[in-house]
Amino acid sequence: MNQAFEKHHGRNSPDQRALWMPFTPNRATLADPMRLVGADGAYYTGEDGRKKFDGVSGLWCCNAGHNHPHIVETVTRQLRELDYAPNFLYGHPGAFDFAARLAALAPGDLNHVFFTNSGSEATDTALKIALAYHQAKGDGKRTMLVGRERAFHGVGFGGISVGGMVANRRAFGNLLPRVAHLRHTYLPEQNRFCAGEAEHGVELADDLQRIVDLHGGDTIAAVIVEPMAGSTGILPPPRGYLARLREICDRHSILLIFDEVITAFGRLGHTFAAERFGVQPDMICFAKGVSSGVVPLGGVMIRSGIYDAFMQGPDYMIELFHGYTYSGHPLAMAAGSAAMDVYEQEGLFQRGLELEPVFAEHIMSLKDHTGVTDVRCIGLAGAIDLAPDPAAPTTRGRKAFLSAYHDQDLVIRYTADTLVFAPPLVSTEAELAALFEKVGTVLRALSK
Repeated sequence: MNQAFEKHHGRNSPDQRALWMPFTPNRATLADPMRLVGADGAYYTGEDGRKKFDGVSGLWCCNAGHNHPHIVETVTRQLRELDYAPNFLYGHPGAFDFAARLAALAPGDLNHVFFTNSGSEATDTALKIALAYHQAKGDGKRTMLVGRERAFHGVGFGGISVGGMVANRRAFGNLLPRVAHLRHTYLPEQNRFCAGEAEHGVELADDLQRIVDLHGGDTIAAVIVEPMAGSTGILPPPRGYLARLREICDRHSILLIFDEVITAFGRLGHTFAAERFGVQPDMICFAKGVSSGVVPLGGVMIRSGIYDAFMQGPDYMIELFHGYTYSGHPLAMAAGSAAMDVYEQEGLFQRGLELEPVFAEHIMSLKDHTGVTDVRCIGLAGAIDLAPDPAAPTTRGRKAFLSAYHDQDLVIRYTADTLVFAPPLVSTEAELAALFEKVGTVLRALSK
C-alpha cells in the first residue's frame, strides 16, 4: 500500500482499489481523492465538507439540480408501492404512462418508446432496430452503419463501432463490420470562439453522399450523429448541416438517428435538440436528463412507420428479440415522470434558453487568457480548449480540473486538454458569473 493511500485512508480502511472507476486514471485518483458525499440544488458537498458548484450537472444528467423534493418523494412512494415488475410479457402502468408522455413531447411522429437503462444501451438498441427494420421490410442488404469522427455513442460494441473517439476504440479490435464514418465538424481555424451554431462547415454533410457513392445507398441502414457532439468537447453543428444530412438520407431511404443522450431535456433549451434545429430524425436516443440523473434510465424514440413495419404476422409472435431486464423499471419510470413534472412546472427548458446568452457571455470572456486556444458554446454547454503541453498532453487539462475542485470548489469535467461545462438548468445568473470567474482564476494560475 503506497504512502499516499495510507495518508488518506489509513491501514485499516477497506482497500479502495476494489473499485475500478470508469473513464478515470485510477492510480492518480486514489492518490488525490475527490469524493462527493452530498448534493442539493446546484451544489455538491465534498468529503472535505465544502459546498462545490456542480458545473457539469453531475455527468450531463442532473438538469433539474440535485435532491429535488418532488422527484425524491415520487421515487420513494413508487418504491413502497411496486419495487420491480418485468416488462417482458407483463408490464406495469408506469411504463405505459411514461412512454405515452414522452411520445407526446417528441417532435413529429416519434410515437413509440423502447426503454433502456443507459445511453450506451439506447444507441445499441437504435442500431439494432435500424438493421432489423430493413430486414422486416425485405431489404436485408442494408447492413452498413455510418457514424462520425470524434463522436461518442456509448461503450457497447455498436456504440464504439460507429463512434469516433480513438481512445475509446483502440483497445477493442473486434468492432462491428461494415461501418463508415463522416468527417467531424471541428474546424477551429474557421469557427474559433463560436457561440451557437458554427458558421462554416455545412458542406461536411456531403461526406454522406460520398459514402453513398462509394458503397451504394441501398446498402446503408442508418446514419447516427449527435446534434451537438458533447463528450469530445462541445462541437455545435454547422448551420444547415443536420438538415442536409436529412435530405441525403431521404434521397436514399437511409434512417437518420439522433443521439440526444446529452442534448435532450433542456440542455439546448428544448425537450429534444431536433426541435431546436428543425430536423426530424427517424429515431432519437435519450438518457441522462430524462430522470435528472436520479435513477438510471434511457431509451429510443421511434417513428410510427418503423414500429409498424415490425407489427406484422401472427399477433402472438415476438416482433423484436431484444430487451433488458430493467427496461422500464418502476423506479426509473417514476423518476422520469417526476422530472418531466419539474421541467414543466418550473419552466426549466425556457429557463435554459434565457440563461444561454448569459452563459455564452461569461465563458467567452475567458478567450483571451494565456493558453486558451478556443472556446465554444451552445445552450448551457460549453468548452475551453487549452494549449497542450507538448511533452505531456492532457496534463494541463487535468491540472485545471484538480485546481477547480480543490481551490475553487467547482465540479467540472475535462477531456484531454479541454475543459467542459454544463451547469444545471436551475443555476442562477450569479452562479454562472461566479463559475467562470473562478475558472478564470484557475486559468491564470495555470499560465504561471
